[in-house]
Amino acid sequence: MEKKINDFIIFCMEIYKNKEKITGSEVYSLFEKYKVFDYLSDGYDMLHTQGSEWLINDIDEYLEVRKNN
Repeated sequence: MEKKINDFIIFCMEIYKNKEKITGSEVYSLFEKYKVFDYLSDGYDMLHTQGSEWLINDIDEYLEVRKNN
């Protein structure tokens, strides 16, 4: 199961990187700072069934809430 979660997190990093046109290091720092890795891992069962566009929007919403707190 851990490999599937790690693969999913890498997939999310890649699609987010491409959408934002930032480097992998920048995505990593952003996800680390705002605990996106925990969110994706904890929510894997539901999140991995969603499409790329939905995931990007969800990550954006998650980050916006975290940045404003």
